[in-house]
Amino acid sequence: MASQFDHDQHEFELDWDTDAIVERRNTYYAASQRAFVPYQEPLIFSKGQDNYLWDEKGNKYLDCLSQNLTISVGYNNPVVTREVIKQAQTLQHCTTMFFHPAPAHFAEELTRTMPAGEEWAVHLCNSGAEAIDMAILLARSYTGNIDIVSLTNSYHGATFGAQSVTGISGFRHNVPQLGGVQFAPVPDQYRGIHGEGVEPYLRDLEGTIHYGTCGKLAGMFIEPVQGYGGIVPIPEGYISGAQERVKAAGGLLIIDEVQTGMARTGDHFWSFQQHDVIPDIVVAAKGIGNGFPLAALIVRREIAEAMSQKFYFHTYGANPVSCAAGRAVLHVIKKRELQQRAKQVGAAMLEVLEDLAARHGVIGAVRGRGMMMAVELVRDRGSREPDPETMARLFENTRENGLVASKSGAYRNVLRICPPLCTQMEDVPFFETAINRSFESL
Repeated sequence: MASQFDHDQHEFELDWDTDAIVERRNTYYAASQRAFVPYQEPLIFSKGQDNYLWDEKGNKYLDCLSQNLTISVGYNNPVVTREVIKQAQTLQHCTTMFFHPAPAHFAEELTRTMPAGEEWAVHLCNSGAEAIDMAILLARSYTGNIDIVSLTNSYHGATFGAQSVTGISGFRHNVPQLGGVQFAPVPDQYRGIHGEGVEPYLRDLEGTIHYGTCGKLAGMFIEPVQGYGGIVPIPEGYISGAQERVKAAGGLLIIDEVQTGMARTGDHFWSFQQHDVIPDIVVAAKGIGNGFPLAALIVRREIAEAMSQKFYFHTYGANPVSCAAGRAVLHVIKKRELQQRAKQVGAAMLEVLEDLAARHGVIGAVRGRGMMMAVELVRDRGSREPDPETMARLFENTRENGLVASKSGAYRNVLRICPPLCTQMEDVPFFETAINRSFESL
């Protein structure tokens, strides 16, 4: 006999008419949420599998964006799906004032990914920006200092605190930002003010601390590879040198692994491991939950204890369903050796992009580590003047040829390519054909 729940199912059916979807969004979304639209015509996804997506009309796409790097182990991953369903069927939420084993297991498993020899603690929350806000608070609470240094061209989130340490004007709203934040020039080896090298940028950091702060720091935020800034890897030697200078000023090294972590860069599980440093705070999100709302601060325990006397709470932080997803992600990355795959497949895709650069003068630079790659377009290779207009056309071409990517960079002239870690060598020929056609169509 049918239950009342069976009769209610029709109330939750979705209207997949393209015009109806667009109209509802435009009518009921606030302007702040409507504005974030990349393509000239809306792209509406109906389903995904592994590293592929389908729109509402049945068109198939190779995902080279991972939903802004949140999909790590692939759409509809059977292990993630199984663990999420199992947890949702028993308890969908348990606030952190009560105890549940799933978040505790997940926190333990996260600490095992960190360097040995330190005692680590985890604070679970919902998003990377939220975790960045907490990192600001924690650094100031622990050190007793106020001033924070971040890098130009950096992106750390869109909340009030996170955008205050973000060094791209397009993400900073026209209101007074959080005080006590100074910016040092990013050691961008292509577009940086000193060109190649590390020492000139470290001297700039010394100047920022000396002239822009009181001389005492709460901390410094660094992305090992700047994500929205256009996949800009920080050169080896800079982060370790920055840590020395920041610690001398009493501050903490805060590494933002929201985009770079979870084996994405291939050589290591965490990208900071390439730089011979042990951070004080690591911020993780996006791929950590494979699309489920989940983020974490992984902190040296001594530092975490600085907030033991103050209440700090996220309503949905440590949600057991999201933590079940997070545990499954860690399991799949290890069992399916996705870190090694990110390195191998990423190298093959990067080779395709480097071959393109040899044939297309509009490409000023190709950058990449693992499953984080970028092509930067310029009007002239000598002047390196950004070419956002050509990028806008190229971006639309990639969609027409079955790729989902991203326009990024401070000048919107960078094609950001960050596929799910489950992408295989068998997918590289499709990628090569699609990206070649996209450039040829220019």
